[in-house]
Amino acid sequence: MKISTLLQAAKPAISFEFFPPKTPQGEAALFRTLHELKSLNPAFVSITYGAGGSERSKTARWAERIQNEVGLVAMAHLTCVGSTREELLSMLHQYALAGVQNIMALRGDPPQGVRAFQPVAGGLRYASELVALIRAEFGNTFDVAGGGYPEGHPEAVSLEADLQNLKRKVDAGLDFVVTQLFFNNALYFGFVERARRLGITVPIVPGLMPITDLAQIRRFMDMCGASIPGPLLSRLEKAQTPQEVLEIGVEHTTRQARELLEAGVPGIHLYTLNKSPATRQVMQNLQTVLR
Repeated sequence: MKISTLLQAAKPAISFEFFPPKTPQGEAALFRTLHELKSLNPAFVSITYGAGGSERSKTARWAERIQNEVGLVAMAHLTCVGSTREELLSMLHQYALAGVQNIMALRGDPPQGVRAFQPVAGGLRYASELVALIRAEFGNTFDVAGGGYPEGHPEAVSLEADLQNLKRKVDAGLDFVVTQLFFNNALYFGFVERARRLGITVPIVPGLMPITDLAQIRRFMDMCGASIPGPLLSRLEKAQTPQEVLEIGVEHTTRQARELLEAGVPGIHLYTLNKSPATRQVMQNLQTVLR
């Protein structure tokens, strides 16, 4: 099933994101979490792309297992990092053979310790080039999603320049956009308003992450440029236990999601960090809104 169809339904499409495990134990834990969360009836789940090595080649297999073993619609990520054009096409062929119909096309982050992104020889520099490649070689075989940045991509010189980059991806063939995490809904609403003024009409799905570990979320913020509102940060810093941090994070994400759903967003994409408790609690809190 293609996700663009799910986003057109009257009911908002709630989805979950997972990252590639690096060990057999991690893989077993991932699929336990997937089975646990299946009862929440997500519209789809996405599996991110390994930064390098064997995880990349396993993404197609994991996506196939998600669909055939767990019984959920899968969206597989694909990035330009470290791959030639031919290697990207090979990966796309693997996805097609695995029955994957949905791709999240991203440029990807430079390797750790490298300041600026540099494509490999014969590789692609921009996500818009990857989207164009998918459309040129595979037509409408896949639904193609792209990333959006309510606070601007960390490398963008301005919010306007970042939005122009998004427009290039949409013009190359994106079916919908999923945003980077944010903790202030005004950022999302402003982002969508500016995008619509620029002529971007595809669905823009907000991405939310329940905070369960303050140190961890600060690392994410450094990488993606997201910010935490002062009052929320103050509450988290005063928390005495990990359980209290989780409760504050779940409460805030629930409040965000409820406001977004009441405003008519096409869906909510929850970044799970491969764990189920916070996601399950948020979904339980939203039952009255999702009926």
